[in-house]
Amino acid sequence: MNDEIMAEVRAIREAHAAKFNFDLDAIYDDIKRSEAEHIARGAKFIDPPPSTPGIPRSVYQRIRFFHIPTKAEST
Repeated sequence: MNDEIMAEVRAIREAHAAKFNFDLDAIYDDIKRSEAEHIARGAKFIDPPPSTPGIPRSVYQRIRFFHIPTKAEST
């Protein structure tokens, strides 16, 4: 998928990574430093919701992956 917004986001991400010589530890430290600065100025960061374990054979999965055979398949 190539659209303008995704291309811009990827270019910004690439430039940020290049600034730290693509060192993941340095990139992480910079993001955490920036986050701490924003928090110090009063910004709030919301934690992502906890992941829920998959429940095999749940009603949702049965509905989502339900397949009705076509006439050609049922013959």
